[in-house]
Amino acid sequence: MVVGVLCALASTLIWSGNFIIARGLNSLTPPVTLAFMRWTVACVAVSTFAIPALKREWPVLRANLGYMVVTSFLGVTVFNTLLYIAGRTTVTVNLALISTAFPIFIIMLARIFQKEPVSLRRVFGVTLAVFGITALVIRGDFMRLVNLTFAVGDVWMLFAAFLFAVYSILIRRKPAELGQTAFLGFTFYCGWVMIIPWMLWEQSHAVWPVMNFPVVGSVLYIGLCASLAAYFFWNKAVATIGPARAGFLYYSLPVFSGLEGWLILGEPVTLLHVGTGLCILTGIYLATK
Repeated sequence: MVVGVLCALASTLIWSGNFIIARGLNSLTPPVTLAFMRWTVACVAVSTFAIPALKREWPVLRANLGYMVVTSFLGVTVFNTLLYIAGRTTVTVNLALISTAFPIFIIMLARIFQKEPVSLRRVFGVTLAVFGITALVIRGDFMRLVNLTFAVGDVWMLFAAFLFAVYSILIRRKPAELGQTAFLGFTFYCGWVMIIPWMLWEQSHAVWPVMNFPVVGSVLYIGLCASLAAYFFWNKAVATIGPARAGFLYYSLPVFSGLEGWLILGEPVTLLHVGTGLCILTGIYLATK
């Protein structure tokens, strides 16, 4: 039990650093280029154990090629890239808090496409969480709803959370005969290939980042830690304490990101962040309990 809890917290702590990098490198590295470099490192690192699995399970992958391409596009190509795009115009705490909206979207999508029942408790939880997200996006000023003046980064992050929910619904449909290693390797490689045209388009009107220590260190962190180590710890946590408990521990992410944003980037943590964070986390707990 203790090992599982520590693994879940370790993966969440690693992922929280991804939001710090999204904000810290927003002026040093174009967002799509950053995503391209991240997954380049991850693909190289995963090759050692993924290539044999891909060769062994290629017939299964080929039979489910359409599913695998869509899953790779949402989970690797788009989701993380939108996170880096959002990081250019919003703060770390907002990124982390809004990212926790994806279970709400999962509940909605599961109801629509999988006919899962929605209890009164879930409705209340979703309502509370949506209230918290809305208050965060409009900075506590509800008069902004009249003019719909939302921060661009917050809207991108909310869209990314929705896409991650779609990705999570697709994960439930993973073929049982497909191993986790082959699945992970294919999504890494396929998602990376689909980033390349996007990156080339961005580079047509941007500048390749100066590969100094902050940039190289950050890319190695998100490529090796956030893309490999965090998945290892998360899988260990789920196997040890189950997905429900591990999932609940994931919601400690805004706490880690807020503290890191305050310590590393000097970003303020206001009462608005605390209040909306409590609304979001309480709502999600009630909705997913």
